[in-house]
Order: sequence, then C-alpha cells, then structure tokens
Amino acid sequence: MSSLVGKTYYVKTFGCQMNLHDSERVEGLLEQNGCIWVEEPEQADIVVFMTCCVRENADQRLYGQASAMVSAPKPPCGKRVVAIGGCIAQRDGEKIRQHIPAADVVFGTSALASLPELLSEAFEDDGKTVEVDTKEEGRGFSCDLPSRRAQKFHAWVPIMTGCNNFCTYCIVPYVRGREKSRTIEAVVGECERLVADGVREIALLGQNVNSYGRNIYGEPRFSDLLRAVGKTGIERLRFTSSNPHDLTDETIRAMAETECVMPHLHLAVQSGSTRVLKAMNRKYTREQYLALVGRLREAMPDLALSTDIIVGFPVETEEDFEDTLSLVREAGFSGAYTFIYSPRPGTPAAKIPDDTPKEVIQERFDRLADLVAKQAFESNQRELGEVVSVLVEGPSKRDGNVMVGHSEKMRTVHFGLPEGLDADELVGKVCSVRVDEARTWYLRGSIEGDPR
Repeated sequence: MSSLVGKTYYVKTFGCQMNLHDSERVEGLLEQNGCIWVEEPEQADIVVFMTCCVRENADQRLYGQASAMVSAPKPPCGKRVVAIGGCIAQRDGEKIRQHIPAADVVFGTSALASLPELLSEAFEDDGKTVEVDTKEEGRGFSCDLPSRRAQKFHAWVPIMTGCNNFCTYCIVPYVRGREKSRTIEAVVGECERLVADGVREIALLGQNVNSYGRNIYGEPRFSDLLRAVGKTGIERLRFTSSNPHDLTDETIRAMAETECVMPHLHLAVQSGSTRVLKAMNRKYTREQYLALVGRLREAMPDLALSTDIIVGFPVETEEDFEDTLSLVREAGFSGAYTFIYSPRPGTPAAKIPDDTPKEVIQERFDRLADLVAKQAFESNQRELGEVVSVLVEGPSKRDGNVMVGHSEKMRTVHFGLPEGLDADELVGKVCSVRVDEARTWYLRGSIEGDPR
C-alpha cells in the first residue's frame, strides 16, 4: 500500500494549457495513490506547484506562494511536503532550492510518473530535500498516466510535446525539448475513450500542432489527424497552439470540412512588423500572415480569430508598433492576449540590448489594449439577436443564478438559470441562448428550448 494513502493534496497551476493538462495527470496520480483533494493549500499535506517560465510574472508568483508555505499552519499529518514541477523546475533544477527553501521535491516536465515515489521519500526522510534529475527523459507522454479532469465534459488531449521553432524570445524548446508526436492511432484511441466517457469537447494540445507528425511520418499530418478525430463522435473539437508558419492549406480545408471543428482559431502573430518578426525568428512576414488570414476567412467566413501580441520586443520602434496596430485592424481579431516583453534567461532575445524607456513601452501597450477592446466589442455586437450554442461550464462566481459557458466561437456567454432547473443539472449540457446584450468580453442572453 502506498505511504501516501490518506494524505491531503492541493495543486496550483501557473501557465499554459499544457501545464493544466499535466496538473490533471498529477492529481490523477495522487488519487491513484490514495490522496484526498482539498480546496486550500493550508489544508494540504502535499502542495504541488505546476509552473510556467514563459513570462517573468509566473516566476514571481511561484516564489511568493511557495515561500508562504513555510509559515503556513501545519497540515493534518503534521508535516507538509512542497513539490515544484513543470517548466521552471525543468529550467532551474537545483537553483530552485536556493530561491525557495520550502521546496522538498523538484521534478521536471518529463518526470511526472516519478512524483509519488519522490513524495513518499520526502515524507519518510525527515529534513531531506529530494530532487529528481530534471533532464530525465524516456517516460513517454503524460497522457499515459491517470487523470483527474477538472471538467467531466471537457478534455485536453496532447498530440505532441516540444517545439523545433526556437523563437528567440521563447524558453519552451529548452524546457520541453524537441517535437515528439504521438501516433494518429494513439490520439484517436484516446479520443474514442473520452467520447465513450461522456466528454463533449476535446482540445488537442501541442506547442505547435500544425507540425504534428513530422518526426514520425516525415511530414506534418495534422490535417489527417483532424479528420480522424472528427470521426470519433466528439461534438466539439478545438486545438492549440497554432504557428502561422506551419498552417497549411490542407489543414484549412480539414478545418472547414470537419463539422465538429469549432469556428474559432487562435493564431499567434506576436508582431505586425516583418522586421520584428525576423528578429523573433517567427519564419513568416507580415504579408504572409495577412494572406493566411485571407485564406482562412475565404474557407470559413464566420471564423472568429484571436491572437497573441508582444509589445516592447527589444528591436521594436514606433514604426514597428504602428505596423502591429494596422495588422490588428486588417486581420479583424475578435480578441487578443497582449503582453509586454519580458526577457527569459537562456533565450537569444535576452541578450539583445534595448534602451526603449519603460513608459514608452507601457504607452504602446495601452494603445494596443484599447484597440483590441474596441474590436472585441465590435465583434460581439454582431452576435446581438443571434442564437448561439453554449456548452455550460457552471454558475457564475458572482451570482449562482447566472450560468456561464462558451459559444462555438469561444465567446464567454452568461444566461439566467431558468426556473425549475438546478445549476448542477445544466453543467456539461449544450444550451441555445439568444443574445440580448453584447459587452466587450462577454455576451448575455436567455435560454431557448431544452438543454441537451
């Protein structure tokens, strides 16, 4: 019997969808070993931080929250073990103990399966800091491990790990390694099992899904994978992340022709300046990106397009930034994640000198945020009076009588809980909602017909 049986645990996740998926696997492993989930870290015998190192803010939040565990009240078993995994663990390894004395266990991105053993050692060997070799490889994909899904109706399905692109600002290839794909048969098999288990929406995961299969088939096979997963009976299919350089016309056709693929695509542009894109090693120009957007809209006229944009990359001038603003207008994004550049140690861009004043970068960021909000509002106005299909995720945190979900275009939708229905009955159901109000970041409406 596992020495972890009966111990309580809490998992805190920073960062991307890949980290969220890894956290679900960590929770599955802990529950398989008899651990019990609790709502607050102070209640837990085991606290696991799954980390992201893409932006500096995540580092700071990790250091603050993990260090706070030192002064937290003792847990039920009398000893708390703090484990740090994910990308920061992979990047920093031994250095984490210098920054975070509370860390008892450090495990890298490919060492999830080692966690129960490492936790057991930490509990049994009082006062000893346990660390796994964060360069450990060969344990396969985390999807081979048990999972505790956050939502029964939604599942993340990784199709590949790693990235070969080496954008100059990005740490991912160094902490996740080179591209490694699962076979089409393995991905389809997992999707079939999830559909049989009641999952209604699947999101395929990869650092660059458009290059899926290159390492095992000799060429990208993402379009084939989309068509194959589309035949599993899944109702809603999404995918992330998508690099413009590798998005082929065949993939666009597969998106348009596979009915369950949702009419939303997140296509990170990062900058509207060809000069900056070259410095970022993004492998496409401004003109190529906009031409790609044109082909997408020709194939799927109703497509909602969102993006990522970095402001203040070291070589960015005012002219470069104006190119970004004009691209945002021309592409017609319905939403965008905008970030001020933060140098990541170990990346080529971190060595590029930049003397642009912080106030200038902040002013540019504010202008971009205003434009993105304006376009998001205008995009949502086109939904007024329309009936949208909403996968219900649960009641609003502010009002238990308001339900929240996402439309096929990935819009957040609020609607009132109908009389006679319990909120729990609607979670995981698909509802038709007539849009009565369109705000910048969400839609509000009323349910029509019966949930299904």
